[in-house]
Amino acid sequence: MQPPKPAATAKTAPRRPRSTPAKRSVAPVRQASLLERWFTPRVRERLIEYAKLARMHRPIGAALLLWPTWWALWLAAGDFPPWGTLTIFTLGVFLMRSAGCVINDFADRKLDPEVERTRDRPIAAGRVSPREAILVFLALITLAFLLVLLTNKLTIELSLIGAFLAVTYPFVKRYTHLPQVYLGCAFGWSIPMAFAAVKGGDWVAFKTVLPLCGLLFLGNVLFSTIYDTEYAMVDRDDDIRVGAKSTAILFGDADLVIIGVLMATFLFAMLLVAQRGHLHWIYFASVGVAAALFAYQQWIMRKRDRDACFAAFRNNTWVGAVLWVGIVMSYALK
Repeated sequence: MQPPKPAATAKTAPRRPRSTPAKRSVAPVRQASLLERWFTPRVRERLIEYAKLARMHRPIGAALLLWPTWWALWLAAGDFPPWGTLTIFTLGVFLMRSAGCVINDFADRKLDPEVERTRDRPIAAGRVSPREAILVFLALITLAFLLVLLTNKLTIELSLIGAFLAVTYPFVKRYTHLPQVYLGCAFGWSIPMAFAAVKGGDWVAFKTVLPLCGLLFLGNVLFSTIYDTEYAMVDRDDDIRVGAKSTAILFGDADLVIIGVLMATFLFAMLLVAQRGHLHWIYFASVGVAAALFAYQQWIMRKRDRDACFAAFRNNTWVGAVLWVGIVMSYALK
């Protein structure tokens, strides 16, 4: 007898994975910017043009003004300056730099269309009228003056000289080949103002720091002449054609040699600042780094290429930053 056959087990068909409904792609919702929420398209367009006029999209100029101001604040205080004074001067730097750019474009409104690098600026391109530029300038300089009113009488009096320098600087290039030196005075006027603000308006205390203040001011005039000459080398051919004047034109073929002399003189002045300000040895290391940055600028400008000269100009923000770090570290390690 044959054994019974085992019962056949039913084969189960493999389960198919459930088909999940395809997910709908949802486009990300773009958050409206503050400008879009608060202003009409027409107002937004004007504000953007005013911001471009004030070079708010190019902070390199503000940085070159900020570093010497911070040098002065730290040296005047002998340590970290008061928060209120630091805030006032930092905001003031950005406002005055923007005001300077606006009045500069107003003064150059007939020259800028003839220069390749500047013909797309708002006034030169016809997107902002001269009248609008004057109103923007007055608004910026008024805000800056309101900030100064939070300081003391001596600082307020000094600010009037600073305003005069800022307003007249753009017109100097029509009469002299030294507008870069005048710019150094205009940009550097924040230095005596910073010393006056930190010393609290005490004339006797202010007089005691005048040698240090004057030395730092002179150093900044040299520093501004260096970087603005590099900047002017970018536009030298166009400036000659339209009749504008600059140190780049004045120096001619000796430009790199004279800039080198100015660099060495500036570094020497900053060494004297260390002696007057009784700075720690770490500061001298920052001067060494600044010297290396200057050497780099000379190297890249050796063929006087426009892009290289502009890169050298921009590199100066690192010079200013390195020296400020040296001053801060010096007081921190004392």
